Amino acid sequence: MAGGVGARANSASDTSLPKQYRLVAGIPLLSRTLAALLEIDAVSVVVPVIGSDHQSFYNDLGLSHAKLRGPVIGGETRQLSCLAGLEALQSEKPDLVLIHDAARPFVDAALIEGVAAALADADGAIPVTLVTDTIKRSLDGKTVGGTEDRTQLFAAQTPQGFRYEPILAAHRRAVELSDGFTDDAAIAEWANLRVALSQGSTRNIKITLPEDFARAERMILGNRRMEVRVGTGFDVHAFEPGDHVILGNIEIAHSAQLKGHSDADVVLHALADALYGALADGDIGAHFPPSDDQWKGADSTIFLKHATQRVAERGGRILHLDVTIICERPKIGPHVQAMRKRIAEIAAIDIGRVAVKATTSERLGFTGREEGIAAQAAATIELPGEALHDA
Repeated sequence: MAGGVGARANSASDTSLPKQYRLVAGIPLLSRTLAALLEIDAVSVVVPVIGSDHQSFYNDLGLSHAKLRGPVIGGETRQLSCLAGLEALQSEKPDLVLIHDAARPFVDAALIEGVAAALADADGAIPVTLVTDTIKRSLDGKTVGGTEDRTQLFAAQTPQGFRYEPILAAHRRAVELSDGFTDDAAIAEWANLRVALSQGSTRNIKITLPEDFARAERMILGNRRMEVRVGTGFDVHAFEPGDHVILGNIEIAHSAQLKGHSDADVVLHALADALYGALADGDIGAHFPPSDDQWKGADSTIFLKHATQRVAERGGRILHLDVTIICERPKIGPHVQAMRKRIAEIAAIDIGRVAVKATTSERLGFTGREEGIAAQAAATIELPGEALHDA
């Protein structure tokens, strides 16, 4: 289940990315969760259910696996999205189905084995953990109305497992009658299905709030020393006849276009080189030689995505991207926010970690003579200390 927007997780940051596409220790959350499921032998097929406007985010993950099916577009509610996912499995004819939240990246084989074992004599099974805090009840949210018996309370997790046909039938009925269910076990209970408990895990956290991202990164990275690296990049392209330029993957009308082997996006080129520099990993030319015709006219998002991926492969994360565009024309100011948003999407980081600025050269030099555009960039990244090595 990966169709939500994660409003609570994003509340403290200026980001257009749903939480499942944000980075956790350098890798998108959804990629981590899917990878964990795909590695488990007991899982035979995985179907992601995504939001109706998330297709481009999902495509950017670049996922491919024999067990992984194409994403299913969900509905306006979690319940409708879950039903869409269940319906998509009909051709697989499964006996058992697991319904899992994308926001729980620490799912493992032991959790799933426990759910499967509990399903031996039940219609459904959910992993749970004991409630250790004292739980108070309040009718008005201001005063205590009673104390719950915590020995009878359990915190439910996912993946929740069910016999396929009964839970599909229950979801179909529930859509017609109600939409107030908070999880799939609640639908099973409503449908009078027997739901058993299995052993959950305190590691199986759900990333819900902004601070949960930091907690997840600590769990992944442990106590490894993180080292901050800064890289710089510079790029320049001359003008040639045309009617627009592409800067930061944004098309801007102009009386000329930039000349280059690719789309000549000086902004993305400078940013990619800054990331490569922070990694001590060569430059764009080393990874994408201009002598190779396959890159002729290429969309420069390819270069920035590749540099971003190289950071993730080292277990690092991007802390900040800063680019300055140098030109007399076109006017950059009206397009700064669009560039920031697009760069953040390409690099899978919060827009608050992207700075785009512009300046002129006071009519001096080739930019002053309006012969071309230049861009200089700086990238700040964080790498695990023991991951530092010669490329």
